[in-house]
Amino acid sequence: MRTAIALLVVGCSAPVTAPAPAAGPRPVEAPAPAAQPPPPPPPPVHARPSYPHARTGDVTDTFHGTAVADPYRWLEDMGSPEVGQWVRDENALTDSYLGALPGREALQRRIAELVSYEAFRAPTRRGPRYFWVHGDGKHNQPTVWTAAALDAAPSLVLDPNAISTDGSLAFAGLSIGHSGKRLAYGLSIGGGDWQTWRLRDVATTRDLPDELAHIKYYRPELTRDATGVYYSRFPPPPPGKELTETDHDCKIYFHKVGTPAGRDTVVYERPDHPTWQFEPIVTRDDRYLVIITGDGQVGDRGVELVSYLDLQRPGSKPVALIDQYDAEYRFLGNDGPVFYFVTTLGAANKRVIAIDIRRPARERWQEVIAEGPNAIQGASLVGHQLIITTLQDAHHAVAAYDLHGKKLRDVELPGIGSAPGFGGGPDDKETFYTFAGFTMPGAVYRYDLATGTSTPWKSPQVAFDPSSFETTQVFFPGKDGTKVPMFITAKKGLPHDGGNPTILTAYGFGGISSTPRFDAARVAWLERGGVYALVNIRGGGEYGEAWHLAARREHRQVAYDDFLAAGDWLVANKITSPPHLGATGASGGGMLVAGALMQRPDLFGAVLPHAGVHDLLRFQLFGQGAGWQGDLGTIENPAEFAALRATSPLHNVRAGTHYPAVLLTTADHDVRVAPLHSYKLAAALQAAQAGAAPILLRVETASGHGGGTTRTQAIDQQSERYAFFAAQLGLKLE
Repeated sequence: MRTAIALLVVGCSAPVTAPAPAAGPRPVEAPAPAAQPPPPPPPPVHARPSYPHARTGDVTDTFHGTAVADPYRWLEDMGSPEVGQWVRDENALTDSYLGALPGREALQRRIAELVSYEAFRAPTRRGPRYFWVHGDGKHNQPTVWTAAALDAAPSLVLDPNAISTDGSLAFAGLSIGHSGKRLAYGLSIGGGDWQTWRLRDVATTRDLPDELAHIKYYRPELTRDATGVYYSRFPPPPPGKELTETDHDCKIYFHKVGTPAGRDTVVYERPDHPTWQFEPIVTRDDRYLVIITGDGQVGDRGVELVSYLDLQRPGSKPVALIDQYDAEYRFLGNDGPVFYFVTTLGAANKRVIAIDIRRPARERWQEVIAEGPNAIQGASLVGHQLIITTLQDAHHAVAAYDLHGKKLRDVELPGIGSAPGFGGGPDDKETFYTFAGFTMPGAVYRYDLATGTSTPWKSPQVAFDPSSFETTQVFFPGKDGTKVPMFITAKKGLPHDGGNPTILTAYGFGGISSTPRFDAARVAWLERGGVYALVNIRGGGEYGEAWHLAARREHRQVAYDDFLAAGDWLVANKITSPPHLGATGASGGGMLVAGALMQRPDLFGAVLPHAGVHDLLRFQLFGQGAGWQGDLGTIENPAEFAALRATSPLHNVRAGTHYPAVLLTTADHDVRVAPLHSYKLAAALQAAQAGAAPILLRVETASGHGGGTTRTQAIDQQSERYAFFAAQLGLKLE
C-alpha cells in the first residue's frame, strides 16, 4: 500500500528540541493534571441529511462455518448505471452540505495563499548536469529543470503544464539516464497508478516518438547511452476493469529506442508465479540490471528475492542471487561485483550486508553495518560512502560510514524532523537532502561527502510565522502498557480546557514509519487554534520489525488499541474532549480510523477516512489487494479470518448506533484501493446511523489514490476536509 503546535509541557511530554537516541519509547511519569475549567459546549448539532437510497441485496458468504452478509455487494459493480447514479447523488449531497459550511471560502483563500510558495526537490547529478523538480506555487504541476552548475542559469527541460493544460494528465515520475542526455517521464490519467512513459532528449527538450504503456509502481531505467530502456509492465486491464483488475503477470521488458513498443523483448518473467512483480534497477556503473522481486507490489510483504543480469555479457540470462523469501532486501548500490543491501535478515532493526556475486554463497555474505539500537529507515551508497538514516523516537538521525562499515561521522541536521534524500552515484563528491518538520517547510541542503558539512541550497518561504507554534512529543501507555510516542503540534500557549479542536492521525501498517513532515494547508488549521496529533502506533516501523510485527495479521487489533489509547490520552490530559476530537488517515490509515470509529464511536466528534480499505473479507480480490495479505492475513486461515472479521470496518457497522460525523473520501481513478470500499461503508453507515450527524461520501474526480495531483485540486480538497473538521469539532474559521 506502498503509497503535528503551542505545545504543552504536560505529563509524559517533552518539548522537541534536540535528538535523544533511544532504543524504544521511554516512559515518563506525569504529575496529576491540575484542575481545569469545564470544556466549552460541544459543536452545534445539524439536521439529519436525507441520504440517497441504497438497496440491499440478499448475498451471504460463509467462512469457516460463519455466515457473513454482504448486502451492498452490488456497489462493487462500479461501472453500472445504477452505481454511477448513486455516486452522483452522494456527491450532490456532499456538495450541498459542505458548500453551506461557514467560513469555507475564507479557509480556501488562506490555504491557497499558504500553498503558493516556491518549492524545490533535491537535485541529482547525471553526467555533466544537475536536474531538479521545481514548483512555482502558481501552476498546477511542477516542472523539471537542468543546469551545468548549481549556481548557473537553469533551463527548462519538461513542463507538464504545457502537455496537459487542464491537469487531466498528471506528472507521474521521472527517470534520468546516467549520461544526462535523455530522460523518461511518466503521465497518468487523473493521478491514477496506470502510467504511460515517454522519452525526451535533454538538449532539444523534444519528445522522442517512443511510448511505454501499462506501467505501474516501478519507474523505467535507461541504459547509459540512453538507447535502451528496461521497464516493468502489466497486461492491459479489460475495458471497464481498470479500477478492480488484480495485479498479475508482471514482466520486465527491454525497449530499444526508436522501435515500436510491440517489439520489446521480455527480459524476465515468472509465469509460474503470476502474482510476482519485478522492480528493475540499472546500477550506476551501468554494468548490471538488478531485479527485485516481490509477491505483490515490491515492498508490500517486507520480503524480496533478488536476481541480476550482467549487461556486458550479451545473451546472458538473469542469475538468482537471493532465492528465498526470508527477509527484506533493499538494494543500495554496488562497488564492482560487490552488491550492498539493507536487510532484516537476522536483524529486526535492519543491518547492511555485502554480497560478492563472484562468491554468492550465504556463508560468504559480509556484515558491513551491524544492527543497532535504532531502526534503519533509509540508506544509500554515494561517493563510496554509506549514508544511513535511523529512527530516534520517530524522527531522523543520519550517519556516514565507509564501505567497510567504519563510522565516519554523524550528519548534523537542522533540528527534529525528517531528512529524505542522500542519493547519488558511487563517484559523486556531494549529495543532497531535504529537511522538514511539522512547521518547517522542506529546505534542500547540499552535503559535502569529504568534509561532512551541510549548506542550504534552497529554502522555501511560506506565508506564516513558524515561531508561533511548537511541537511536543509525548509517550503514553498502550492498552498492554507499551509506551507509544505521539507528536502534538499547536499554537504556543495551548489551554488545557478540553475544548481544543484536535485532529488525530496515524498509519501503522506495513512497517511504514510516520515521521514529521510539513503540510502548508495544515497551517490554516493550526493558526486558527486547531491541534494536530500524529501517533506512531504499532504496525509501523518506528522501532523496527518488532514494532511492525506486533500489529500484524491476527495481532492487528493492537494497532487499533494504540490509536484509541492516544485519543483517550488527549482527552484525559485536557487537550481535547470527544466532541472536539477528530480522526483522519489515508489508505492503510483510512482503514485504521474507520475501524477505530466502529470500536469507539463515542470517542470522536468527526472521522475522515481517505481511500481506506474497508471490506477486509474481500480486499484481496481487487487491484493491489492480494499483496496486503502479508500484513492483514488471509480469510483462508481461521485465526486470521477471525481477526479480519473483528476489525473490518464494513462488517462492524451496528444499526441503531449514534455515529459521529463521517466524511468518507475516495477517488474515481484509485487503482490501488478500489473506491468500492468507501461506497459499501458509506451505504452501511448511512443505513445504520441513529443520530443526526452526517455520513457523507466524497468521490473525487480526476484523482488517484493520493488525491488530486494538481495545485487546484489540492486546494479544493484540503479546504473541503478542514472545513468539515472545523464545523464538526467547533473551530471558528472566520
